[in-house]
Amino acid sequence: MNLNLTLIGQLIAFTIFVIFCMKYVWPPISGALADRQKKIAEGLDAADKAARDLETAKSQIEDELKQARSQVTELLEQANKRSSQIVEEAQDKARAEAERSWLQHKRKLPRMLLKHGKRFALMSLNLPLLALSEC
Repeated sequence: MNLNLTLIGQLIAFTIFVIFCMKYVWPPISGALADRQKKIAEGLDAADKAARDLETAKSQIEDELKQARSQVTELLEQANKRSSQIVEEAQDKARAEAERSWLQHKRKLPRMLLKHGKRFALMSLNLPLLALSEC
């Protein structure tokens, strides 16, 4: 009978131990496991969100780079056009100034010939000779 009494005592002790563990030990452990599981799930969600944000940021950066490149290309084209315009304007001004100067001297030439006719006549005769002598 000692064996049955020992077995019954062990059964009662084990039942008390299981009840004690279920009431006082298991809830904090299962709570800690649930909290840990929740933190891991939140971490995975945050990692997924960060990956999506990274892809979004990369696409935005690529779009902005494309816009910047197109703006730079456009600005360079405008600068080249403007520089061509400036060169053409300067050439036109130089031609106009040369033509105006030539016309002004052309108008003065008859008066100068009347005033200094002999000198110009002699100089005009000597110019071809000077040109031939230099060759």
